[in-house]
Amino acid sequence: MTTSVIFSLNEIRWCTVSEKEKKKCNNMKMFFDQAKIVPSLSCVEGTSPLNCINIVKDNLADAVTLNGTLTYKAGKWYNLKPVVGEVYDQGMGTSYYAVAVVRRNSTITINSLKGTKSCHTGYEKSSGWNVPIGYLIDSGRMSAVACDISKGVSDFFSKSCVPGVEKLKYPSLCDLCKGNSSSENQCLPGIYQDYDGALRCLVDEGDVAFVKHSTVPDNSDGKNSADWAKDILSSDYQLLCRDGTRADVTEWKRCNLARVPAHAVVVRSDVDGSLVYKMLHEGQQKYNGPSSSFEIFDSSAYNGSNLLFRDATTEFRMISNQTYQSWLGDEFLQAMTGIDCDANKLPKSVRWCSISSEEVWKCADMAAAFKNKTLNPSIQCVSAVNHEDCMRLIQQKEVDAVTLNGRDIYTAGKTYGLVPAAAESYSEDDVSDNYYAVAVVKKMPQDSFTFHDLKGRKSCHTGYMRSAGWNIPVGLLTTNGLIRPEGCNIAKAVSDFFSESCVPGANQKQFPSKLCQLCKGDGSGQNKCVNNTKEQYYGYSGAFRCLNEKGDVAFVKHSTVFENSDGNSTEEWAKDLKSSDFQLLCPNGARAEVTQYADCNWAQVPARAVMVHPDTNIHAMFGLLDKAQDYYGSDSSSVFKMFNSSDYYKEDLIFKDSTNKIVPVKEKKSYEQWLGRNYIDSIEVSQCSSSEAITTVNNVLLLISNILLIKFCA
Repeated sequence: MTTSVIFSLNEIRWCTVSEKEKKKCNNMKMFFDQAKIVPSLSCVEGTSPLNCINIVKDNLADAVTLNGTLTYKAGKWYNLKPVVGEVYDQGMGTSYYAVAVVRRNSTITINSLKGTKSCHTGYEKSSGWNVPIGYLIDSGRMSAVACDISKGVSDFFSKSCVPGVEKLKYPSLCDLCKGNSSSENQCLPGIYQDYDGALRCLVDEGDVAFVKHSTVPDNSDGKNSADWAKDILSSDYQLLCRDGTRADVTEWKRCNLARVPAHAVVVRSDVDGSLVYKMLHEGQQKYNGPSSSFEIFDSSAYNGSNLLFRDATTEFRMISNQTYQSWLGDEFLQAMTGIDCDANKLPKSVRWCSISSEEVWKCADMAAAFKNKTLNPSIQCVSAVNHEDCMRLIQQKEVDAVTLNGRDIYTAGKTYGLVPAAAESYSEDDVSDNYYAVAVVKKMPQDSFTFHDLKGRKSCHTGYMRSAGWNIPVGLLTTNGLIRPEGCNIAKAVSDFFSESCVPGANQKQFPSKLCQLCKGDGSGQNKCVNNTKEQYYGYSGAFRCLNEKGDVAFVKHSTVFENSDGNSTEEWAKDLKSSDFQLLCPNGARAEVTQYADCNWAQVPARAVMVHPDTNIHAMFGLLDKAQDYYGSDSSSVFKMFNSSDYYKEDLIFKDSTNKIVPVKEKKSYEQWLGRNYIDSIEVSQCSSSEAITTVNNVLLLISNILLIKFCA
């Protein structure tokens, strides 16, 4: 049925976005008709590119030419496809590159742009705004609250020139502009507009200019005789690369922010793109050049520029893979993901999932604190039974966010399809998004046992199924053949391997009692081996305390020793401890000092992450938390402390108390990317998944039913 619609198309209805474009389209129709070009052309009146996208989607027109940004929106939100691309005479075919230009004698890199003075070709222009700002947001270098991208840019740069932006609302984005920019409402186009203008802005007073790859070569080394450009040397400027390095302006293929696709003709999915290409190709062959009666790539006759097609176009090219993703490319898509934030599509509030009365209490205070600073979306607190209940509620879109550890991130991603939106970082000096799982032992010359001598030792764990305290060590010991579980009985295998243990949360009927034998409880004989702070050996500090009082090895994170020694803890059991009295067991059989955790660890453990539904705008979520921590990220805040739970008489509520700051997930936008293959392997080794158990039961039931069926049939 679709095929018959495609092949019966004998007229292509072109959507025009202005009166001038409509006039050119009608002329093009007339000349195409004279040349008997088929399919025939007709012109449909639209008011803007977005309006034309809707007109094409509603089958009131068939085609419209769009830039990369609008091709993204047309493809993602309206299911339109690019079928014909423009080719420009830049040696680049159907694309060019967006670059960031700086003076050679500056020290700026892509990682140190905050606080600099920026020059842009124009508001919402591809290489001057959408690509650089989208990239900075998507990579986590810049954040924006409630989709207010311009406010995010205004907060990020000290001064800017962004022709076309709202001047009253964002005055700093107009501070660098000169020339025709005296309007109270808007930075009107002036001497710093477009590619050449943005470069001139850099030459005069800016620190960085966001332009296309040919801008510097076209305006330097005598190529531009204008007064501002005649003395410019291309060798005085460099490009900022995505990896933090810099390069000469000639190296734009290697050092750029993104390849920007050329304008493309976009149609509905049921329109045969080859017919559109046939019509345009024949028209271009006949009407391309000053000697022809109609010039398809010239708009001067209509007192305009870039009408229907860009005036710089030299020819059309058929697009082979007609999906917007393929046409735009990965880097441009990433930038568009960063800037694709519609405030009207954001929820009025973020429903935060809390799993205890204390966490609900802290969440309520967080909501009030955020409201006090007019941070949007606002916070609402929702109570759930446990973290998996939170995952289910988020999957069903009844809740929006919850902070989870590594193992729960695995379950949230694999079982419930959730994705990371932001993460915790635990070191002021190192803003990495992970920590190290280590095995800590006492420094005892008379008993310097190693990784290979752990059997029969007394072990201290942070808790059952916790990352550094259970999943990582059990997984690694199993992988190395030291622990050998029979079937799915991991708990029994661990119990058989160690002589005694404290594994808070292992006080379960089917588990061996040895897993709780070292545990202390609350000091009055109650709550022994419970999975919370009532067990004094629970968590990182608890496992380290267990090592000091009873155990031989503690499975914790790399910072645990330092946090509980050398006077850093006022707890009675820890106040006299020295970090130099402890060592680490390395998986290669060596021992190392506790300061050498980067080289002697059992795994690099992903930090906890805020997990959300994949439909949630992760950049808006990070923007909210990033701005909030400006006010409440320090323990010195008297109003609310995001990373301190002492007021609620519990640890690690909403965020871990050891969190230094909330960081972006950057390129790790799935649970697999966030956790990493090694960590996922450790989880899958250290547990038998419920799906495997269900499969086993189902196979047994199927076998029994087949036996009964055979007997019945016999």
